[in-house]
Amino acid sequence: MTGRYLSEAKTGGHYALRGNLGTITYPSVNNDNTPGGEPVKRLKQHVIWGQRGSFILAATGSAVGLGNIWKFPYITGENGGGAFVLMYLCCILLIGVPIMMAEILMGRRARANPILATTELCETARVSKGWTVIGWMGALAGLVILSFYTVIAGWTLEYLSQALDGRFAGLTGESSQQLFDTLLANNDQMLLWHTVFTAMTVVILALGVSRGLESSVRLMMPLLFVLLLCLLVYAMREGEFATSLRFMFSFNPQDISWESALTAMGHSFFTLSLGMGAIMAYGAYMPSNQSVGQTVLVVALLDTLIALIAGVAIFAFVFATPGISAGSGPGLMFVTLPVAFGNMSAGLVIGSVFFAMVMLAAWTSTISLLEPGVAYLNERFGLHRVFASLLLGFIAWALGLGSLLSFNDWADKPFLWGKTWFDSMDFIATNIMLPLGGLLIALFVGWKLRDEHLLHELKYESSWLLRWWRPILRYISPLAVLIVLINGIFPVLRGVLVE
Repeated sequence: MTGRYLSEAKTGGHYALRGNLGTITYPSVNNDNTPGGEPVKRLKQHVIWGQRGSFILAATGSAVGLGNIWKFPYITGENGGGAFVLMYLCCILLIGVPIMMAEILMGRRARANPILATTELCETARVSKGWTVIGWMGALAGLVILSFYTVIAGWTLEYLSQALDGRFAGLTGESSQQLFDTLLANNDQMLLWHTVFTAMTVVILALGVSRGLESSVRLMMPLLFVLLLCLLVYAMREGEFATSLRFMFSFNPQDISWESALTAMGHSFFTLSLGMGAIMAYGAYMPSNQSVGQTVLVVALLDTLIALIAGVAIFAFVFATPGISAGSGPGLMFVTLPVAFGNMSAGLVIGSVFFAMVMLAAWTSTISLLEPGVAYLNERFGLHRVFASLLLGFIAWALGLGSLLSFNDWADKPFLWGKTWFDSMDFIATNIMLPLGGLLIALFVGWKLRDEHLLHELKYESSWLLRWWRPILRYISPLAVLIVLINGIFPVLRGVLVE
């Protein structure tokens, strides 16, 4: 077993952590909450991942999902390529990295799930308990997103089975669209895959933090990297690789616009799974002697690298297939790419590899979405992880039925603001809850936690990182996330006001 429980023992005014990472001693917390050590006022046991790379793999797995392999390529295509990539990278450094550091710091300092972590940090910092909304909103957002994410992720299982069955051979744009429409009209088929993907997620979490979470990411993430590299090598040999590189990385100033900047800003926030409690929950399992800043930079680098490699490979396939466009939007993965795979040599094998990779990416993401809620039920009420996973998995599955029906039977039945159930859940979670949670995390860590609270967790950081991180977290990141929040809700507010 790679992860073990660390025992805490109070000796001579200090707590000593003993376990497979060695012994780490730090000042204890006095009854009056004087700062200077871990803010946990009660002794407790909490699992710590035993291998340093586990957090990087888990956090990268949470960040890497459909957004990297599906959304990033098509929004890059819609926003001109290289100029958009440059804006996106700048936004990652100014928004994603600072807030991710703050979220990890909160989880590791409290050594608890997001809900209990924010509660304990509020007590330690002597601030209003209203800030605990951060933890509640993150866990709830994760559950809501999971409900519709497993529906979409289920499509990858259907397309994987079709690729293995050779169904992509000879597809045209029209027949590929018909294949996708047939899936959306088939409730039984979508229900099957929605159920299977939810069950896959529940099984991993029910196995526990070490045997489930840690072991799964240490297996799935390297496999995902291998599959991605296979796609890249094939794209270099058989696709229009040079054209794809020019498209992805050539810089044309005329492609820069406020609209594309807003898109880059929004995606840089969402791509790292910020504001949904997953990163805070994983931070609680992160070893105390691991640098938060260096780890976050590695995670951001891997997340961005995977998105860029996937984009280069995908566009190489697209440009090599006559009659399909790089700017084909959300249909890129489920309509356009099957045509490309079905009309190239060894395309059926590559199509299978591609959708297996997408399935793995989605799986590591769904695991992270459910973990905050499971950890809360386990730590707060002592509910066994098996029962906690089954309970929350069933709730997400049931909520997902509304999203499933939104593509056919309920397509003309508005739920909120004239949107379908699926669009309503997506809007509430991604346009309101996540950016609002990220904004509150930046404000709470940037302004409410005192320096002595932060320095204990940041003692392994480089001086240059410490010098720049807090000012960016206080001023730049909140402003950028606020813009994302306003940009996300303004169209709906305008529509409501007009009506």
